[in-house]
Amino acid sequence: MRYLFLFFIQLIAGALTAQNLKDNRINELSGLVVSSKSDDLLWVHNDSGDESRIFLINKKGETLSTFNFNKKVIDCEDIAINTSKTGVQLYVGDIGDNAAKRPFVSVYKFQEPNLSLRGEKEFPIQRVEELRFKYPDGARDAECLMIDPIDQKIYIVSKREDSVGLYSAPLSSKAGSIITLKKETTLFFKAPKGAKWITAGDISLDGKVVLIKSYIHIYYWDRRKGETLTQCLKRPYVGLPYKPEQQGEAVGLTHSGTQYYSIGEGKNTEVNFKTIK
Repeated sequence: MRYLFLFFIQLIAGALTAQNLKDNRINELSGLVVSSKSDDLLWVHNDSGDESRIFLINKKGETLSTFNFNKKVIDCEDIAINTSKTGVQLYVGDIGDNAAKRPFVSVYKFQEPNLSLRGEKEFPIQRVEELRFKYPDGARDAECLMIDPIDQKIYIVSKREDSVGLYSAPLSSKAGSIITLKKETTLFFKAPKGAKWITAGDISLDGKVVLIKSYIHIYYWDRRKGETLTQCLKRPYVGLPYKPEQQGEAVGLTHSGTQYYSIGEGKNTEVNFKTIK
């Protein structure tokens, strides 16, 4: 289905903050999700070339703590969060595959770390579960990982095709064998080739708001009652006003789904925080 921009949501407050990252270790930021504890705290990580670590930062761009889940990662591209009966889990998507040749991709699942642990040392993360997935139609690059609390599914959106694929697996997936993802549908975004590549996404904690990001656009959906994510994303999107960042590959919604953060790559890059409605 061909999507058209219907209208632009007017930002009430525009860029509420535009602070800069203070930590030179965060130089290729690719994943971002808001902590379950506060809209002012973010979990972020770098992409390929870094260790298996995540950083807790505040909206001013200050690093508060660093945690390492001690796995041999290839190319971590996105991070998502889910609240369940057993607590709050983070999911780090080692799903980047520029050459489209990986036999499987990995999503690392663990409990959200203790936010009271602060300081310069790297704290270890215990009990990390590695979920391994393969695509039903061959290896491909992806940078968008989302957790849907309504459908109870893990979603991956591929990056480079003219019409990208939306793939899913049950949230109840367990470590062990390689799980074949289900291809739910394809999504078309009208934009120049290359610039339209999908680089990030997020679903609000209540599942009612969805964002998908490319290098030059942020696409928005207000989910209707009873809709699956696939049904929601097949409806026309709304394009949010967005000033493209340098290699912008990270977006994350606040708890209410009415505000979002976006951050590009590079040292001392801006932490952008905007209101949707």
